[in-house]
Amino acid sequence: MSTNAFTPCGNTITFTANVSGSVPTPVQALSNTLGGNQYRIVNTGSVTVFLGVGVTSAIATTNAVVVSSSQISIPVVAGTVEVLTFIPNAYFTGITSSGTAVVYVTPGDGL
Repeated sequence: MSTNAFTPCGNTITFTANVSGSVPTPVQALSNTLGGNQYRIVNTGSVTVFLGVGVTSAIATTNAVVVSSSQISIPVVAGTVEVLTFIPNAYFTGITSSGTAVVYVTPGDGL
């Protein structure tokens, strides 16, 4: 049995990150627990996604930018799975510098 388990605590959401300039509508990842501020993020694409996260859809959209020097977006490398901690019930969207990538986000607890 692994000590690094992830327990889902809400429905998985998905969006397709597009080329810079066309950020998809943010999706809210709702947790069904009081904590629920960890998220399993899967980038199934072949390009890096620059993740925008926020307490509102507008903030998530603003935060989804291709990093050129110093931006707030979070790069999620192609084909990776990350578990990151944000505010509960966050909104997510993303952008790429080329191509598209499908991203899945699941709220929960664990590593």
